[in-house]
Amino acid sequence: MSELPRIHVGDWFSDVVDWADENLAFALDFVDSVIDSSVTGISDLFDAVPAVGLAVILSVLGLALRGWRFGLFSILGLLLVQSMRLWDPAMDSLALIIVASICAMGIALPLGVLAARSDRASQVVRPAMDLMQTMPAFVYLIPALFFFSIGIVPGVMATIVFAMPPGVRLTELGLRQVDREMVEAGHAFGAHPWQILSRVQIPLAMPTIMAGVNQVIMLALSMVVIAGMVGAGGLGAVVYEGVTRLQLSRGFEGGLAVVILAVYLDRLTGSLSDRSAVARAERRTAGAI
Repeated sequence: MSELPRIHVGDWFSDVVDWADENLAFALDFVDSVIDSSVTGISDLFDAVPAVGLAVILSVLGLALRGWRFGLFSILGLLLVQSMRLWDPAMDSLALIIVASICAMGIALPLGVLAARSDRASQVVRPAMDLMQTMPAFVYLIPALFFFSIGIVPGVMATIVFAMPPGVRLTELGLRQVDREMVEAGHAFGAHPWQILSRVQIPLAMPTIMAGVNQVIMLALSMVVIAGMVGAGGLGAVVYEGVTRLQLSRGFEGGLAVVILAVYLDRLTGSLSDRSAVARAERRTAGAI
């Protein structure tokens, strides 16, 4: 029985990684320096504030944005993290999530805008996002470790790649759902395409874009444990230690701290979406009816 010829796709990918490592060393070193210093700086900023004081600040933020019930949950949940002696790892993970999410959305927004404005770009971007979202997350760690070695940076880079697709998809979706009559009205008043994008399309698409931000943050949180496996530290390292050493209590506490962070960030970003101008106008319209 004849067999199909062997196609060395993996070898081709390895050659691309080798080429990038040899020819883009300056850019890779720059990325390594920026990401490492950003995560370390945010983590140091969190460490400079006493744990209870920072928990109160975060809870007051939740209270202001979402109400007293969420504020109460926030203070109780964050104080529980502190009582489990997981505050420092939790803040390290939060710093990693913040940097990874900002970087992911910084790439996702322009790609989403490009895909929304060009059908050809959309036809290229969508399969790429499908590949990034369905590829096992561990696969991203191989080139990341090859480029940046063990530490924070490979965990952040793998998180960026894994978390970015929802930001691109929902940005494109939100912009494409904007009423064409609103865009045509902007053209009729002589607005420049950039003005239409920044003052009409993006504000109207903001609830959907914020949903994309929410999903990016949630996927970044889901990568915490995998990032901890490659030396990124934080709660991922706590959970990984519990798994490898069969320490049930330690692993459960680390997982519970991740859940508390996830719920806090999910509700917080959801409240920001609810406070957009479009969401407020929709609520006023519904109330008038």
